[in-house]
Amino acid sequence: MEFKDVPEFFEVELGECLTARTETLSSFKELGPPDLCQVVKSSGKSGQKDIGSYHYISGVDASTSASLAAYLNSLTYAVEDTSTWFAKAPVWKVRSGSYCCYNAFSRVDMRVDVKIPGGVHAYVIDIRGERHEPTPELWQETYLSAILRAILYADDPNYRLIGYRKLDPITTRESEVRFLQAAEALFQQGWQLGCDPEIQVASIVSNHLTTGIMKYFGDGYRLSQAANLFEKLLVRTPDVAALLAKSYMGMNEEVKAVQILSQAIRDSPQSFILLHVQCDFLRQKEQFEWALKIAQQAVNCAPSEFVTWAKLTEIYIDLGQYDSALLTLNSCPMFTYNDRDLHRMPTPNRTHLPIKQFIADSQILDNDGVEEDTDPALLRLPAPALRGTFAKAYELLCRLVSDIGWDELLKTRSAVFVMEEEYRNQKAQLIAEAMEKDMKGKRADQDDDDENDNDDGTGPELVGESLATAKQPRAPDADDDDASTRGMMSPSAQSSSMADGDLSVQPPGDGDDDEEPRSAQAGTTNGTKKNGFAQGMSNINKPTKAAASDADEGEDQDRRREVSGEANTLNSKRLCERWLDNMFMCLYEDLRVWTIFRAEVAHFKNHRQAYRKTGSEWEILGDLGTRLLHREEAKEAYQRSLDIKFSAKAWMRLLEIYADESDLQRTLNAAIRLTAYQHRWYFEMA
Repeated sequence: MEFKDVPEFFEVELGECLTARTETLSSFKELGPPDLCQVVKSSGKSGQKDIGSYHYISGVDASTSASLAAYLNSLTYAVEDTSTWFAKAPVWKVRSGSYCCYNAFSRVDMRVDVKIPGGVHAYVIDIRGERHEPTPELWQETYLSAILRAILYADDPNYRLIGYRKLDPITTRESEVRFLQAAEALFQQGWQLGCDPEIQVASIVSNHLTTGIMKYFGDGYRLSQAANLFEKLLVRTPDVAALLAKSYMGMNEEVKAVQILSQAIRDSPQSFILLHVQCDFLRQKEQFEWALKIAQQAVNCAPSEFVTWAKLTEIYIDLGQYDSALLTLNSCPMFTYNDRDLHRMPTPNRTHLPIKQFIADSQILDNDGVEEDTDPALLRLPAPALRGTFAKAYELLCRLVSDIGWDELLKTRSAVFVMEEEYRNQKAQLIAEAMEKDMKGKRADQDDDDENDNDDGTGPELVGESLATAKQPRAPDADDDDASTRGMMSPSAQSSSMADGDLSVQPPGDGDDDEEPRSAQAGTTNGTKKNGFAQGMSNINKPTKAAASDADEGEDQDRRREVSGEANTLNSKRLCERWLDNMFMCLYEDLRVWTIFRAEVAHFKNHRQAYRKTGSEWEILGDLGTRLLHREEAKEAYQRSLDIKFSAKAWMRLLEIYADESDLQRTLNAAIRLTAYQHRWYFEMA
């Protein structure tokens, strides 16, 4: 009763997946979920219930109801026959099916019901669950929405879905022309689709439609097709000049690109997208001083956008102005990351994920998906859970530490931000001065009688003790409001909070927070490797807290007024944002684990012993090295991981590394294995 090469989730009750999709239509905010295909199979015998199953799919031509019905009809030939020569099993056939495709422009669900044999019925479901008749305009919007999902969801690392069949949406020259025609017709409405998480507000040139066009033609090195489309649109939409200039630069026609940029900036001098294209061009030519002026102008044009501040931070790093880079990074507006649109389906009765025979015979994926015992300290690293603007900001912070080192980064941080100890000393001094003024006023109004002074409890001895107590600075960890850097969280809660921008992390180690990290233990053995990263010490200094890192919103305002009112060295410093202060702790965790790892490797190498880790641990260490920009060490870790098990992520990283190194043989080897992996998981795009 199963399909031979198509994934399936069998329903407990017929049609429950369609009901669940209808209930979640109102929660889809951007491109929407992949298409849903539900079929009902019947054995033709009386007394035997029909079976319903469904799977996710993208890449099917959704321009008409006939094309969707054709896909449902093709499934009738995919049912596997389990009969043998000595026993004939019941013959299951597809009796009916429903295909659901989300229209991201009009926020409706296009559905096609097919009866076999019988007719085809197409209708529209809105967010209230009401039915409407489809129109040619709705079909065109649905067609373009389906193609954009197929392009953008194809290799999105944040969009993992089991049982997701991906077909090639554009297989012929005619289908590509039709895609361009639909994109041209609906280009003005592209902002309705949403945009990348780093962009705050979608615009005509910054949305999923333009991203999909540039990705499709850019990956195929055929940006001339995109340039032809943008040339037509430039007449009606001058803002398209930024995309046209990008296309010409990708085609190595820089003269045309500069001419277009020059004229467009004269017409729209406040467009930060045009300024960013010009800025990227100057960075390629290593004209960083010129690029800096343009990036500063882009920030003035769009101060509420994250990308303008991030671009300015990158240029400061290029120029070696690390203090300015850190201050600019601190000024970045951060946005909450919204996950991709996903279904919320009921738990299926059972799941069928078949493997094609030629892939099984190749034995390439023999060790795929092997569960291993992984060090919890590696699994609890907070940085991999960062998304959106927080992930981009962390990349910039890693680039800073790669250029100047951890100790120098901490010095730069202390030089530009008000630190917790400085603030507490200043606050203690203010309190002491206030108490002195108060006591002088009381002394002037009181009688000179010593007995009355002693009775009131305000004698010279008590005043001296009070002043000494007020002037004595308190330890940073004396308060109980250190929620941002000392919050205790479970791994699951920590991952979920990271996605929403809450960067609270648990401090490393099991000892007191005041304990200074020591150097890595050279005597670590394989017998204690499971808790080596959790309990091992590194020579990475733990960052002290900045003044505003653990403050409530009300206290932040008080601290700003108090610190700004003092004519001392604190006037030249800024208050560090809470998210950046916690991101330093994320970076500290990464550096601490990486330092322990490299110390263990050096120790075992000096003693000529084998350094053993599981395949998953090597993969995590490879990701860690990639984040910290240690390319060679990350490459070695990925290779060690693949010696133990198959890992698609490790092969993908190595594919990029081998391609950059122009290692053709290894690049092709990685591409072959990734192709087999993609076909195993129903990724059938060319």
